[in-house]
Parts: sequence; C-alpha cells; structure tokens
Amino acid sequence: MSGIILPGADGQLFQRDRDWHPKADTPGYKSTTFRAPKHSLLSLGPTQSEMTGPTFGHEKLGELDNDLIRNFSQDGTDAIGQRMIVYGQVLDENARPVPNTLVEYWQANAGGRYRHKKEGYVAALDPNFGGFGRSITDENGFYHFRTIKPGAYPWPNTGNDWRPAHIHFSVFGHAFAQRLITQMYFEGDPMIWQCPIVATINDKAAIDQLTARLDRLNTTPMDALCYRFDIVLRGRRSTMFENKREGN
Repeated sequence: MSGIILPGADGQLFQRDRDWHPKADTPGYKSTTFRAPKHSLLSLGPTQSEMTGPTFGHEKLGELDNDLIRNFSQDGTDAIGQRMIVYGQVLDENARPVPNTLVEYWQANAGGRYRHKKEGYVAALDPNFGGFGRSITDENGFYHFRTIKPGAYPWPNTGNDWRPAHIHFSVFGHAFAQRLITQMYFEGDPMIWQCPIVATINDKAAIDQLTARLDRLNTTPMDALCYRFDIVLRGRRSTMFENKREGN
C-alpha cells in the first residue's frame, strides 16, 4: 500500500495511469484552487520512522467496532435510518486478497449530518449514532460492517451543491505512511452525477469503481439491505484514493 508497484504475474510492471486521477486544480470544485500545488512537486523519500511505526492497533478491535447501528448507542436503542450491510474485498493489482488489513469507515447520519464540532448543517443529530467504525480483513481479504444509509447534505461550493450519500474509507498498512483514503457511493443514486467533486474524475470507469453494488443475495431478510464495495490498492485500475492523486 505504500505505492510501490509490484511485478505482474508475467514479470511486467503495472505502470501508474496518471490520467485515472483528477487534476489537482479543478474550477468546478472551488476549494481545489486553494489546495492545488503552485510549484513543482519535490520527491521526498520516506524516513525509517514513517516506514516502521507506529502501528494502528490492528489487534485491538472492540466487539461492536464494525456495527455502527449499535456501537455509539447511549440508551440501548439502535441508530435511526435505513439499515444496511456493507462488505467487500481488499485486493492488489493481480486480484490477490490482502489479509489482516485495517479498514476504517466514517459517515454522516441518516439526515446527512456528521458528529463533528464544526458541522454547519442544521439536520438533527442522532444521539445513538457516532458514524465511525473499523474492521480487519480476514484471510481472504474480506471486511464487513453494519450501518445505516447516510443522507445527502449541502456544502458551500457554488451555493446549491449537495454531496450524494457516501461513506469514507481509510485503508491502513502496518506503518505510519501506509494509509489510503477513498469514498464509496451507492448504485443508482442520481446525485453522483451532479456532484462537482465526482465531476473532477475524468474516467467514468473510475467513478464506477467508487460505486457500491446492491447485493440482494446477501441482504438480511426483513432487516438490512447489502452493498458490496471492493478496494483495489495498486495498478493501472486501482481504486481512486484522495490522498494519492498522482496514482499509486
């Protein structure tokens, strides 16, 4: 996950596709104007401390860490919202599973509001929903968690822009510098194609890889829908990661 390209099965390297990620400065997404680099980038090698530590508590998960419906409950009541299961597989560029990987996820509540002290949206907070959890991938690279479907919310971009329903993901390796961040959207949501952030991505196939598929076969009857979201760490068609726009 550190961005090193591994040889393919035939001995060839999987080259980075730099067109896969959006440009750093995109006018439709206004804050990129302030965030985009103004000078040529410098290549800085990782230090030993970045490569070797600290670790992120892979073995210290609580019983309800992957159950956002209940892990923040204040009175024993479940979180409010459409109940669902999200699962998927973490893979390398050769579709090999990546086991024992820490996957964190965070999201807004059913009304589209985050539990954050600087949150500016007026939707109500759910006292029994914290919006954060984590999992460890199993020996076949699979993770899963229960949650409620997050709501859309407005943001001050052009005055009337809204973010589609989404869940943030963070995938950790076993060293300080090994962290990849992305977002997951929901199949069939028309707001995906109206979002200025999504519109910075040039390739529709890259957007499709950020879109979880409804999986009716793995729903919990009379309880929860199920969505599948796989994460590809490297290669020419890796998942688009927000903190590695140069490719990975």
